[in-house]
Amino acid sequence: MADRASKEDILLARRIISAAERHDISALKLLLKEGSANVQDPTATTATSPLHAAIAACGKAEDRKEVDENAVKTVELLLENGAIWNDLNKEDETPGCIALRLGQKKIYEIMVEAGVRAELLFAKMEALGLSQDMEEEEEDNESREEQPAAKKQKVSEEVKEVQEVVEEKVLDDVSLDNRAYLKSQLRYKPGILLDESDNAVMMDWETQIMQRHAESLISKAGLRTMNVGHGMGIVDTAILTHDPAEHHIVEAHPQVLEKLQREGWYEKPNVVIHEGRWQEVLPGLVEKGVVLDAIYYDTFAEDYKALKEFFSEYVIQLLDPAGKFGWYNGLGADRQICYDVYTKIAEMDLYEAGFDTSWEDIPVPSDLHGSAQWQGTRRPYWTIDVYRLPINTFVK
Repeated sequence: MADRASKEDILLARRIISAAERHDISALKLLLKEGSANVQDPTATTATSPLHAAIAACGKAEDRKEVDENAVKTVELLLENGAIWNDLNKEDETPGCIALRLGQKKIYEIMVEAGVRAELLFAKMEALGLSQDMEEEEEDNESREEQPAAKKQKVSEEVKEVQEVVEEKVLDDVSLDNRAYLKSQLRYKPGILLDESDNAVMMDWETQIMQRHAESLISKAGLRTMNVGHGMGIVDTAILTHDPAEHHIVEAHPQVLEKLQREGWYEKPNVVIHEGRWQEVLPGLVEKGVVLDAIYYDTFAEDYKALKEFFSEYVIQLLDPAGKFGWYNGLGADRQICYDVYTKIAEMDLYEAGFDTSWEDIPVPSDLHGSAQWQGTRRPYWTIDVYRLPINTFVK
């Protein structure tokens, strides 16, 4: 009976995938009453889901003037029936990655919107304490994409809650927990800062981006500024070229603080170093009534939830009504669709917190995608062509 059921499941999966590939909506509606929109043919080598198959069947955009309306309806039907927006096939592509590769703009936009809806729903469920069952279901689904490897703000929690005191080497990857990272050993090498797990904390290719962040936030000399997360000191150096009246640096890693001491940052005019995690430092500044004209956020081993807390709880209290807030936009930057999804989510959350967001696109160095750039690192944290620089001001 088990073998017969297994064969029936395989046959049903093949029929669902075939109907999706043909964009046969009538057949697909009937089949989805019996089976899942996330099935895979276990005998196939591609791990293609119905959503992958439906989009791949569209072909290259230049081969057709406009995508077939049945293809659009097929994709929408699968998503309505629970198809996973960031499911991976054996080629390490999400359905949205296929749409992007084929130049199917309309389909790609549908996938981005689906990703935004799914992640907002997940965040809402987490806030309501309803996400545990969902997380357990995802752990059982081997085809679910792992969260994107983001250098700074990971998009969501990847590990269970870690105790406040983290023993050294408990985690194989210290970027998964901020306290583990703060206890890890850093390595400053020419043009790069590495953590104990060989993650690149910062690289010198970011210099142009950091300089532009400083320019976008600071319009004239004599302003009150703050940067959270010193790293290699690129953005702090850029900020000082604009002659701020006071510049606050919040840094928690002992080795980075030693670097600040060694390089004389504590003695620089108008510079104030705050030792500790921003979660511990900023409440005191709020209590003292500190007001700033420009705030920049660039931490490591913290997820998007931390960034959201930062701007919704503290920037709104510390920033002058005419001030500007910026942050390193590394959300899901190892995959274009993830970057587009989380950029939209961030903009929505910022608006809810009272900010308008404008974006400036900056091309990244063309040689960044070469393997030599990432030699000696755990993984590339950036694989896309354009950095979207955010500038946030209070809604008027």
